Amino acid sequence: MTRTEKTIAIIGGGIAGLSAAQVLQKEMEERKEAITFLLVEKENRLGGNILTERHDDFIIEGGPDCFLSEKPETITLCHKLGIQDHLMKTNEHVRGIFILSKGTLQELPEGFMLLAPTNFSSFIKNPLISPLGKLRMAMDLIIPGIKSAEEESLAQFVTRRLGKEVLEKIAEPLVAGIHAGEPETMSLKSTFPRLIELEKSYRSLIIGMIKRKKMFKGKKSTNNYTMFMSLREGLATLPDTVAASLNPKRFLTGNPVISVEKLSDASGYLLTLAKGELLKVMSVVFATPAFVTSDLFKGIDPVLSSELLSLPYVSTATISLAYERKEVSYPMNGFGFVIPRIENRKIMACTWTSKKFAHRAPHDKLLIRCFVGGIKNEHLTRLNESALIAISREELRDIMGIHAEPLFAKVFRWEKSMPQYMVGHEAKIKRIEERLSLNPGLFLAGSAYYGIGISDCIKSGEKAALAALKFLPR
Repeated sequence: MTRTEKTIAIIGGGIAGLSAAQVLQKEMEERKEAITFLLVEKENRLGGNILTERHDDFIIEGGPDCFLSEKPETITLCHKLGIQDHLMKTNEHVRGIFILSKGTLQELPEGFMLLAPTNFSSFIKNPLISPLGKLRMAMDLIIPGIKSAEEESLAQFVTRRLGKEVLEKIAEPLVAGIHAGEPETMSLKSTFPRLIELEKSYRSLIIGMIKRKKMFKGKKSTNNYTMFMSLREGLATLPDTVAASLNPKRFLTGNPVISVEKLSDASGYLLTLAKGELLKVMSVVFATPAFVTSDLFKGIDPVLSSELLSLPYVSTATISLAYERKEVSYPMNGFGFVIPRIENRKIMACTWTSKKFAHRAPHDKLLIRCFVGGIKNEHLTRLNESALIAISREELRDIMGIHAEPLFAKVFRWEKSMPQYMVGHEAKIKRIEERLSLNPGLFLAGSAYYGIGISDCIKSGEKAALAALKFLPR
């Protein structure tokens, strides 16, 4: 297949790859040079882990159901695409997250920002943490800040500052719900750097959170966003709109790249596709999971390939169940609940989807989503759909008293989809960057490196695209 000299290949059609493609198309339109790009995706659809399905009047998210508004890239992209009117806040009449404790759902104390309380009266009255646990937590007010430069795990940090009970009942289930990991191996620096900043600036987490809360309270908000945001017709609106804005001739879907080789004249790279096509390109943006990228690097740089392969992933599954509203008596006055591993349950979290966001179910119906897998129960994701639905129904019966037959259930399986930022992650990424610099014209994007959220992926894709453009000769 013949291509112009200044061709950039993007491997991977998730939101990182699509964001890279949008940057490249914009530059193609603005520059007078003959620059082109091709996005190659192994699946027949684009969007990666962002997947929305409709079932009658239900809107069902297979992957992520929201993004954080404090990271601006997703909202900025929505404005660029002209879909800012589709942005949707969480329901304001229900707030809060519940935690399963001794078989009962207890509300996370009001004002519990990150891992430290900012509303003491609510925290003292809340039964989730025992009196001794609260006393240990209060010691954060007098414990000195750490002076060692040695990297800590999230578990080490939380235990040192707030105590073991906060780790087991709050920190572990919250981070498991976000990262599908475990705090004992999770890098604090790479996942929650703000906690390190708070300790350095204020010594005490509690004092730091209270002062930060007052600072933000004193500033008038210039936006109308809640912490978690979505899109009215589902998150897939975002990748779908990006894809629709791009030239369809720039896509090669349903045709995975099976190898990448350096051209013998050092003028670029040769991509071999599963269906036999050969693509000669000058630069490549790898927007694929690290283990897929590792495989493609085997023939180019075995050392870099090994480093990429060492970035671990875990599998997850989501099970969405629909019910008649009248058949569920549990009040569901929040966004859902997370489950500490000490509770020995098979699901790790549950979102009350139709309570969290509007327009997700008809007014007389409910939509609930359970999460299975992660680092502690990954084996469950390999069960068949009937078994996963049965597990979810059993857990909802025990925890929420739901005995009704669901109207329908949808299972989405995500094999090796969640990268794990282990202790030493930052040092490993630096080694990858140094090795990558020895391979001019090759760039990395996606959730494995600098953040797992949608905004993190958008940022990484845009950054990689700009770096690839800069690499091209003028």
